Amino acid sequence: MVSAYFEAFVSLLGEMAPYLLLGFFIAGILHVFVPRRIYTGYLAGSGPRSVVLAALFGIPLPLCSCGVIPTAMSMRRAGASRAATVSFLISTPQTGVDSIAATAALLGGPFAVLRPVAAFVTALAGGMLVGAFDREENAAGGAAAAEPMRPERSFAGKLLAALRYGFVDMIQDIGRWLTLGLLIAAAITAFLPDDCFVWLNDYPLADMLFVLLLSVPMYLCATGSIPIAAALMLKGLSPGAALVLLMAGPATNAAAMMVVGNVLGRRTLLLYLGAIVAGAVGFGLLTDYLLPASWFAQVQVSEAAACCRDAAPWWKTLSGAVLVSLLGIATWLKYRKTKNDRKMQKTFKVGGMMCNHCKHNVERALALVPGVASSNADPARGVVLVEGVASDEAIVAAIRQAGYECSGAE
Repeated sequence: MVSAYFEAFVSLLGEMAPYLLLGFFIAGILHVFVPRRIYTGYLAGSGPRSVVLAALFGIPLPLCSCGVIPTAMSMRRAGASRAATVSFLISTPQTGVDSIAATAALLGGPFAVLRPVAAFVTALAGGMLVGAFDREENAAGGAAAAEPMRPERSFAGKLLAALRYGFVDMIQDIGRWLTLGLLIAAAITAFLPDDCFVWLNDYPLADMLFVLLLSVPMYLCATGSIPIAAALMLKGLSPGAALVLLMAGPATNAAAMMVVGNVLGRRTLLLYLGAIVAGAVGFGLLTDYLLPASWFAQVQVSEAAACCRDAAPWWKTLSGAVLVSLLGIATWLKYRKTKNDRKMQKTFKVGGMMCNHCKHNVERALALVPGVASSNADPARGVVLVEGVASDEAIVAAIRQAGYECSGAE
């Protein structure tokens, strides 16, 4: 049993690693070379155009569901409409360049195409619903906050920054969930009988509702959900139900629902959840009953489920080794104490920081505070270390304006 589990895990890792590495690289390029003002500038309107653009902008962005919350809230404060904000919240965590590539690797091309299409349509429907029930424009008001001035970097410097973001920051954000997803998928592959979910196919909606009940309150990142969906399909779960997992799992979790309800209102939260559930089930039924079954018959992780009887190509093995090494390095960098930490003058406890996108949001807000020489946010510990002569009140106000809780210096 242990041997079967280990072989299934290694095979899944080899299938995903090359595409994940490519996705992380593209994620870094998007983050560094595409100015942030491009995303916020086109979402200021409240009409259908802003909803469509928000959905389109969100699909390739590699933001997890915890990282997308502060990003979307900052866009809302910058003048994005409530409808555009919801559209962005729905489309962004469901997909990303990394997860689309990994979907193609494990589930095949049809799934890789269907997944962003479903995310776009669902986001469009959710945004339009919110716009129909809430005509209020730019309730958050105000102009977009200026980004802190940074030294102009050369192309080589930008490329290094992109590599660091893709292969360090992004891996720190989703590495834990990706690893957890692989471990769960390997357990499903190795230990569950091949036909354990076949009985659900006799009940068209039962398998999808079963997956919804499991996935809506839980956190599943867009990439980490892929091996779980593939393994469940190999145990008899229908392709439509697997698509429900891929859509609802990353788009919803308890923390995201609380933030949406508190910031955008309960009615918006209900419309947000309703669009995700209806979209996931609708596209699940479309997949099972209207699309050719042959499109989804060859899940590419099937050889992994058979414990990969044939040796994996050398480039998959090398990619797996590189990914594991990057996971180890990123984890070490995330939790080690740096010399800069010890030089900071004040430590502020920050509530709501969960990933590197939160880290960048807090540090960007503090960079605009007069008297702050430097800041270093640590999501793992829930603190930000600040050096400078700025008052505690100014620092706390800036952190709260960025969308996080802060009571003062420790």
